[in-house]
Amino acid sequence: MAFFNTAAQDWPNLKRFKADNSEIIRLQKPVEVVFMGNSITEGWMSHDPEFFNKNGFINRGISGQTTPQMLIRFRQDVVDLQPKVVVILAGTNDIAGNTGPSTIKMIQDNLASMAEIATANGIKVVLSSILPVYDYPWKPGLKPAEKIIKINNWMKAYAEKHGHIYLDYHSHLSDKRKGMKPIYANDEVHPTSEGYEVMRPLAEAAIQKAMTK
Repeated sequence: MAFFNTAAQDWPNLKRFKADNSEIIRLQKPVEVVFMGNSITEGWMSHDPEFFNKNGFINRGISGQTTPQMLIRFRQDVVDLQPKVVVILAGTNDIAGNTGPSTIKMIQDNLASMAEIATANGIKVVLSSILPVYDYPWKPGLKPAEKIIKINNWMKAYAEKHGHIYLDYHSHLSDKRKGMKPIYANDEVHPTSEGYEVMRPLAEAAIQKAMTK
């Protein structure tokens, strides 16, 4: 008898938000903004639930995810909800190699594909810079700082070329090492409440700008 790893079968974790998405669609609930991301997006809900609940923002962050996983679930967790704006924050786990080796080009391609899918469905796009990281505690020695800056520079240029909004968290959170300032992250990667306090007005401004484009 063959045994199957159910986690491997649902590699992008499509089941995570399936029921919640179905309920939003069933109620025909208007959605203004969906935040698509990894643990940084997921953790934002825990640190600042008012930001999402008060504004009616939908959080679709899943811890540990990489851009190919997000690309697979993008239609279900973003497009099917028909938001006006999607805020995409992704790429750091690719650099960390969470789902295997990933080149900068692969990350860029996946981000571009999500943006193209959103645009094709009438959704405005906010591309968020990858947050600064000096070293990953779960995979030290990768020297991610310069790779992050390179992807962010590409993302800014891509957003300008295609009429998207580039949301720059990086310059507001980084230190002289090009990592995260200690006050903003206890582990070099995940924002503290103070980190999210810096991110919140930046996100609000980017969303407003996208809404009026």
